[in-house]
Amino acid sequence: MFTDTAVSIDTPQVSLDADLAVPDGARGVVLFAHGSGSSRHSPRNRMVAEHLHDYGFATVLADLLTPGEERVDAETAALRFDIGLLSGRMIALIDWALTAEPVRDQPIGLFGASTGAAAALVAAAERPEHVRAVVSRGGRPDLAGDALRDVRAAILLIVGERDRQVIELNEQAGTILTAPHRTHIVPGATHLFEEPGALLEVADRAAQWFTTYLSRHPES
Repeated sequence: MFTDTAVSIDTPQVSLDADLAVPDGARGVVLFAHGSGSSRHSPRNRMVAEHLHDYGFATVLADLLTPGEERVDAETAALRFDIGLLSGRMIALIDWALTAEPVRDQPIGLFGASTGAAAALVAAAERPEHVRAVVSRGGRPDLAGDALRDVRAAILLIVGERDRQVIELNEQAGTILTAPHRTHIVPGATHLFEEPGALLEVADRAAQWFTTYLSRHPES
């Protein structure tokens, strides 16, 4: 069995549109943090989400910006770099998942892409007792700033081999992180992982990471 539901998630300021997908017997829930002008309809993140469903994980793909904010961001590209705004929305998603049926009491993981990865890491630092794992795809963990030192969740940083600047930024972030973390370089991949097989490798690595760290009895 599998349920796919459109939901509205209230935050202190706005309501966010989201898609909640829950496979029967879900073993955890992964909340997605989009970035760089993307939305819950991002084909790359939806592909990763579908792969996670095969591993038994529920997913929440939410628009972190309202339609009005998205129009402003399309013209200025400013809000996608407003990590304070985006991380606040991610924290609200975490708080929602703690009590919302049918994912309440499920172990929580975060999947962040581009600037959304920074938002995910800040949110993880703010909710260390609830977030067990974070996966970053082509992310900008450097934008999380001092929050990197406070993250307690296990972190997987996935970067394309040809995305040299982002590799350097991830390596720099890795020197600050105190939580368990690993960097995985996808051979031949660029920033958007458009090369054949690249995004599938991202999805596979993410699924393995969440399987390890969202298990109710983590694997050794």
